[in-house]
Amino acid sequence: MQWFFDEEYVNFEILSNLYKIAPLGDKSPEDLKTAFTNSNYKCFVYEEELLIGAGRALADGVDTSYIGDVAVHPDFKGQGLGSAIVRKLVEFSEGHNKIILYSSLGKEAFYAKLGFEKMNTGMAIFRNQDQARKWGLVSTNEISCSL
Repeated sequence: MQWFFDEEYVNFEILSNLYKIAPLGDKSPEDLKTAFTNSNYKCFVYEEELLIGAGRALADGVDTSYIGDVAVHPDFKGQGLGSAIVRKLVEFSEGHNKIILYSSLGKEAFYAKLGFEKMNTGMAIFRNQDQARKWGLVSTNEISCSL
């Protein structure tokens, strides 16, 4: 396996396909190029010429590093590649006060094995909030607020 930590040689059409088959959704090559280019840390893993894994972290250098978009080719799942990508992004993020990770539903136990714990205060606004509720990403539980 070969690891690369910048997007210089990445074909974003191929990366977009990796996200489709992982499956992590339909992300356009243009959106992925913007996301990865603007991310401080990134990993691209190849087996010969085949892109088999990727991930990124947005970080401010001091307080917060956010790990997202970790994808592994289906033919290489269960071999520790996803764990290795997350560990490398955590290593790159060392020194930040907190490392936050956004997980797909059902993957929480996987990330718990890597040291992540469920947050009690995580909240989000999605572009399509109704779809996020339908998928179970956010809940409509009432929250009291005294502003």
